[in-house]
Amino acid sequence: MVISNATVIAPTGMQQADIVIEGEQFVSIERHSRMNHLSTSSEGSQDVVDASGLLAFPGLIDVHTHMRQPGGEHKEDFYTGTCAALAGGITSILAMPNTSPTLVNRATLDMALDLAGQNAVCDFGLFLGASSSNQRLKLEDPSLRECGLKMYMGSSTGDLLVEDFGAQYEHFLWYPHERVIAVHAEHEPAVRYFGARGERRPVIAAEVEVARAVAMAGKVGRRVHICHVSSQREVEIISDAKRRGVPVTCEFAPHYLYLTHEYETGASHAPYALQPGSLYQMNPPLREKTDVETLWAHLDVADCIATDHAPHTLEEKYGLAPPSGVPGLETMLPLLLTAAHERRLMLPEVARLCCEGPATTYGIRKKGRIAPGFDADLTLVDPNDEWVIGERPLYTKCGWSPYAGQHVRGAVKQVYVRGRLSFVDGKVVAPRGTGRRIVN
Repeated sequence: MVISNATVIAPTGMQQADIVIEGEQFVSIERHSRMNHLSTSSEGSQDVVDASGLLAFPGLIDVHTHMRQPGGEHKEDFYTGTCAALAGGITSILAMPNTSPTLVNRATLDMALDLAGQNAVCDFGLFLGASSSNQRLKLEDPSLRECGLKMYMGSSTGDLLVEDFGAQYEHFLWYPHERVIAVHAEHEPAVRYFGARGERRPVIAAEVEVARAVAMAGKVGRRVHICHVSSQREVEIISDAKRRGVPVTCEFAPHYLYLTHEYETGASHAPYALQPGSLYQMNPPLREKTDVETLWAHLDVADCIATDHAPHTLEEKYGLAPPSGVPGLETMLPLLLTAAHERRLMLPEVARLCCEGPATTYGIRKKGRIAPGFDADLTLVDPNDEWVIGERPLYTKCGWSPYAGQHVRGAVKQVYVRGRLSFVDGKVVAPRGTGRRIVN
């Protein structure tokens, strides 16, 4: 198959090219004029897809999602969540372990992997959850099929929490150093202290715990990944650690790039204005405008942009005890394409942050690049399609978006997973269960 006359986007730049796919892999990238001659002389031996006017990204990789299965299937599951991923141009997802039951041992992890294998329509990996008692699990059972370890150093949705320093440090010490520990970095004593005084999770709670995670990673000499960086102080700590050679990576999330605390307090014209505080509640909370500006100004510090897709029903969000989190799989790429149109970042940077960067961070082989020998994961985008979020149906089971009403420019047209056409013109066409577990 030949994807003809596409504008291929890579972290190093852009080129007009034809992409040749054989089976499940890319086999060559050719300048359009040369490949056009080859394809027209092949007497129909190749399937040719005309991608004139479209941008071709490597299939996006979202390293931070919540599929809610098992235990939360009323708001998402591996089928609906991966359908939403395809609709957002995402061909691989990594899913978090704070499900019910939590994924903290072989039995629960294997159960969730089986559910994903039966239902996913894009490729997937699952995190093992860190607990206060499973520090040496990987040493005792090295054949666990996790994509990484997720440690909640601060509480969030679910009941996974490793608050004690000793338990945290032992995970840093014993988890295999060639693999990644991803951390939710909020200092739980600070969260409780300020919460008792009516202040919800201030920046200092994240600042203290990011510094602790970086210090432990530096002492042990192991890789750590800071999830959902939200504030200027976190950026400063991580940037300094990188300069000092600490093996730390981090991710930014779209909601911290686009939304401020005014949405949570109700001071803005939020699209869901009846009870904005509960709908826009998330952990860490939305921050000040200066924090948003800092994130945009320091995208070079980020290794990934990840959605932290965390769906809940509107009934739950408007309930007496609203859970934290918002959906985002279907809106990340359109938001970033709009930002590129506005010159807030360049298209090659989108490829770095959403494709190659995630693959490099988690050691995902053969994904994240349009290059010979790599999996033929491909996202074709019309950069000129202008639309309003919320006016087109969403695949996520929760059915709403925190960005509803926002005008965007750029829409996903076709998505290929390992050479298979999986999404086209707004429809998921991949059969249930065609997604595969990512090997890293």
